[in-house]
Amino acid sequence: MNKSEVIILNVGGTKFATSPATLRKWRDSKLARMLEGGDPDIRPVNGQFFVDRDGSLFRYILDFLRTCELTLPPDFSDFNRLAREADFYDLPSLVDLLNQNRFKQRPEILEVRFSLQETYSFFRLFCSCNSTIETLADRIVVYAEQPGENWNHSFSAQKLMAPVSLQRPSHHDLVFHCGTDYSTGDELSRYVSIHPDQRKLINGNNVLGLLVDILLREGFRLISTRTISPKEKVECYTFERTRRSELLTISEQQGGESVNAVYLKSGKSQSKRK
Repeated sequence: MNKSEVIILNVGGTKFATSPATLRKWRDSKLARMLEGGDPDIRPVNGQFFVDRDGSLFRYILDFLRTCELTLPPDFSDFNRLAREADFYDLPSLVDLLNQNRFKQRPEILEVRFSLQETYSFFRLFCSCNSTIETLADRIVVYAEQPGENWNHSFSAQKLMAPVSLQRPSHHDLVFHCGTDYSTGDELSRYVSIHPDQRKLINGNNVLGLLVDILLREGFRLISTRTISPKEKVECYTFERTRRSELLTISEQQGGESVNAVYLKSGKSQSKRK
């Protein structure tokens, strides 16, 4: 078969075009045997190879054959079905990789405790993944507004804004306040800004709304709300997010017959398994 020839595959009614070199990349696979006429499950029909399997999942199989990488959408959940398809095509390395990744899909839990007092609000964020807390700590900035020195007392004192450090009781949580605390006697006011939003907010409800909006955009979903202390007005909002490895890569030995290593990459981090 000519290497430049285009192969048309009809998988469950969905057509795909590829090259013989791609299908032969994994030489022990069903698709490689198909080209040699040695597979009874796949036969040419009207110039096409018809495969009675799931066409929507075959796109991931073909992507893997082309690049040795498997890119999955963030909301992908059909690991079992895709593993069965990979098994049908005799791609054991892909089956193993999918099974490894499937068991890593543990939900990430983030809890926001919010207390609204008369003039100020209290926030405590806890997350099962400390890297998420580190990211939020980098994005949340608290500014303290205090009267500055002014020799001319006929004018109101000039207000100075200065960032203050967030409280970090542990690697998994952070604490901050906003509003005006009159207990110190100097009317210390705190404003909160959450990057990329440029506003400096003093109202606790506004800060909570912005924080929830950012968490939802980052892939979290709100799974529960409850009142912890009605007397102290403490509300708890619990969010969940599944952290997935969006890019799975197999590095192969010459000829595509065996696997050296598996790389699981998600976001900026990368781990290596042998």
